[in-house]
Amino acid sequence: MYSIKAATTTEIPIIQTLVEQIWRPTYQSLLTPGQIDYMIDMMYSIPSLLRQMNELQHQYILLYDEAIPIGYASYSPTDKAGIFKLHKIYLHMSYQGKGIGKLLLNGVIENVKALNAHILELDVNRDNKARLFYEKQGFTVYKEKDTDIGGGYMMNDYVMRKPL
Repeated sequence: MYSIKAATTTEIPIIQTLVEQIWRPTYQSLLTPGQIDYMIDMMYSIPSLLRQMNELQHQYILLYDEAIPIGYASYSPTDKAGIFKLHKIYLHMSYQGKGIGKLLLNGVIENVKALNAHILELDVNRDNKARLFYEKQGFTVYKEKDTDIGGGYMMNDYVMRKPL
């Protein structure tokens, strides 16, 4: 049985374990090992996660299969009323393609709708096959965005939006 639970700073070790199990393998074919290490440190170090949770209003949720954590997501409001950003959504590869990612996404959607969101947006690497998942869930490409993330690395993304 699957369940979704809000994560707090006490779950940071669980999030970091999931990053190693999910995030790193997801990007092996898209990014260099150096960029993967750089981004994991940038986004998932303890100081970064504490800042996201405590200062930037990122809400994290964890998806469990019984007592085993199998995925996570994070979201926050943007500076535009009614528009929320899905920062992260990751699911163990063995659970992908079974409707479980949709369950996790719907958990985010329910949470942001309760906060008066009318649009959910996200950034996805232009070469990431996850774009097809997002399109099936009703997201469309809103614009392209290239972001210098430091360390000599660029993120070449689509910004996708879904009306709620």
